[in-house]
Amino acid sequence: MSIIICPGIHEPELTESFRVGLLDLVSHGAIAPNSANILIYPGKDVLVLSALHILQFLRDCLTGSLKSPIIFISFSAGVVGAIGAAHLWQLLGGRVKAFIAIDGWGVPLQGNFPIHRMSHDYFTHWSSCLLGSGQNNFYANPAVDHLSIWKSPQTVQGCWVDSSIEIIPPKGRLTAAEFLLMLLKRYEAN
Repeated sequence: MSIIICPGIHEPELTESFRVGLLDLVSHGAIAPNSANILIYPGKDVLVLSALHILQFLRDCLTGSLKSPIIFISFSAGVVGAIGAAHLWQLLGGRVKAFIAIDGWGVPLQGNFPIHRMSHDYFTHWSSCLLGSGQNNFYANPAVDHLSIWKSPQTVQGCWVDSSIEIIPPKGRLTAAEFLLMLLKRYEAN
């Protein structure tokens, strides 16, 4: 399984902080060792919006691995390019196991793969879900600033929401990192 991280338009240090936190989750036994290949799309500025550039990055990094399942984790403006790349990857015969959009406000999300939204506040969650979301989403509560959910998801408290039934599941309170880990474990098993 490959995890493709598509950052937004921000300082690279924020993505490095996210990557370190993700590796920490993986290395502490949450995900089977060596089962996750974590790749970070290196595009900067407007290139994060380009599905074609992200697709080329995937083809370069995953040569001969078209059938290997991919999980996209994208943030902010990076959600725009990542959702397009996910669809293009499938058109080429690749498999998208899941798509996780972190603060992809205003970006329509549709696909024949599982989609999850994570938002820095309830308004962003609610208004983004109008443009498409899957089941099992997350929003910060109390609200945090936009960059905090990317920089340090382990410190962002919030609610897990199953949008299909519009209630908060019994274990509704958790951190953004715990929610992300829950999703990764689920897709590792399937």
